Amino acid sequence: MIPQRVSLITIGAINLPILRSFYKNLGWEETSVSSDEYAVFKTTGVLLSLFPIKELAKDAGIDISTTQAYSRVTLAINVDKPEQVDEVIEHISKLDGKILREPSDAFWGGRTAYFADPENNLWEVAWNPTAVFDERGAMIDF
Repeated sequence: MIPQRVSLITIGAINLPILRSFYKNLGWEETSVSSDEYAVFKTTGVLLSLFPIKELAKDAGIDISTTQAYSRVTLAINVDKPEQVDEVIEHISKLDGKILREPSDAFWGGRTAYFADPENNLWEVAWNPTAVFDERGAMIDF
């Protein structure tokens, strides 16, 4: 049986120092294994790692010269209250983050917005009225 969990999300970084600096400027704490070659940030649910994209491709045994060989994902920060969506986006804006979609009420009853980090990795900030969080703040259902 395969454990039903996500433990680590890795973003293939084009420019690791710039990307690492962005997440540090968010106020996110790094783990002790972070270095100039690899960065890992603590989050409530999973660890977020940044690894040079060429090294990631080499490690995975893939060719990143074609767009079909490697695809990006959208990451999400789910918050406890609808007004927190606006607060997070305001903070990202002050760090010169790229706001892709201003906070707005969603058709499904929540509130959502999007931003991109310096390498255009997409992040959604969302409040979902049906989200369930555990005692650590990790979302366990919605």
